[in-house]
Amino acid sequence: MTGRLSSLGEIEAACWRELAAAVGDAAHPWRTPVLATQNDGHADARTVVLRKARAPELRLYSDARAPKVVQARRHPNGTLVMWSPALGWQLRCRVRLDVMTDGAEVAARWQSVQATRGALDYLGPAAPGALLSTSADTAPAISPTTDAHFAIIVATVDALDWLELHRDGHRR
Repeated sequence: MTGRLSSLGEIEAACWRELAAAVGDAAHPWRTPVLATQNDGHADARTVVLRKARAPELRLYSDARAPKVVQARRHPNGTLVMWSPALGWQLRCRVRLDVMTDGAEVAARWQSVQATRGALDYLGPAAPGALLSTSADTAPAISPTTDAHFAIIVATVDALDWLELHRDGHRR
């Protein structure tokens, strides 16, 4: 990208282009934004992986037992934050979160995920955040079709807050 963006329309379009690019580029810094949710009156933040970006929605995958899923269902407002050193841009996306654990889209996404190493993320016997066992026991065998804990988090963007850090002056 050459030159600085000059209009809100250009900025918004550029943000969505970068978000879409991040989905297919594991090295893109926006591929792994921080998702902040509310946990009993406190902010709870964690790094997530951006799986799809098409205005006005961003999609993430999660273990359905993860605390972020419980929090999103209880308090569906959240924020995704990302930073690109190359662009000098911070992007904050104010989002409404919806969790899908069944239906055609979930089944289709799980069908493609279950053939990858990433499927193990949704097949563990313990919920994310559970205390690790000190025993040397191995986890029981899990059927990838019946025991998956796969969820899609749909983050509908209500507002983009763009900040450009630049030697000629910062802009927001």
